[in-house]
Amino acid sequence: MLPFLAVSLSTIPWDFILILVVLGVLVPWRGAVRVRRLLAQPLLTTSDRLSLYASTIAFQWLIVGVIFWRWYSHHLSPNDLGLIVSNFWQTFLIAVVLTALLCLNQWAGLRKIAQVPANQRGFLFQFSQKIMPQTSTEALAFVALACTAGVSEEFVYRGFVFAIFSRAFADSVSPVFFAMIISSAWFAMAHLYQGRRGIITTFVVGFLFSAVRVWNGNVVPAMVAHIGVDLVAGFCAPRLLLAKCDQGAAAASLDQEH
Repeated sequence: MLPFLAVSLSTIPWDFILILVVLGVLVPWRGAVRVRRLLAQPLLTTSDRLSLYASTIAFQWLIVGVIFWRWYSHHLSPNDLGLIVSNFWQTFLIAVVLTALLCLNQWAGLRKIAQVPANQRGFLFQFSQKIMPQTSTEALAFVALACTAGVSEEFVYRGFVFAIFSRAFADSVSPVFFAMIISSAWFAMAHLYQGRRGIITTFVVGFLFSAVRVWNGNVVPAMVAHIGVDLVAGFCAPRLLLAKCDQGAAAASLDQEH
């Protein structure tokens, strides 16, 4: 074993290994199957979307609950999960700046995609058209979903998975770096349903969130930024992408009339 890549799986309890397998195999498979099935339907009703939001919220909090339970059963510290804020104002400022930058980037990216013809947008357009909120009731439920995803996913990947691999690579030259890489890979796999481009994007975002977690010492800024990015996607994507689609259809209809 090369010293810079020394890993000790014996430091990972069996129940943690089982959770990692669930996160790395079951969660990606479940997400891909559900999204594929939903996109195959010709039309989703408000009831369908609300059911999707509710089941996703319940599943994510179930995972959080199981991890909390097993973590504390091993008498491990919440600080290892990045849950302790030692410097409130530093955390607050980092959260504000990080959230603003990522939300602006998300909005700019959506505007750029909106300029692409509808038939060339691929997954994002289909996903927005079918799954993003389209009524006020759905919007309220989506806010709950975004908050759940931001808190639970950062707790799971930047908290739990990061902590596990930091321990596993404790004898390596840079255990933190390996933990950042692997936890980001686990996070990217959870977004398998987004395709190759989505996996790459979520890996990069995950690595950024991991770097902020290391620098600041907690996962709170990543949680806040994650929520913000999801809210921008949920509320801006349908308006920008579907509006452009409607404009294109109207223009095509007008051309046919002439």
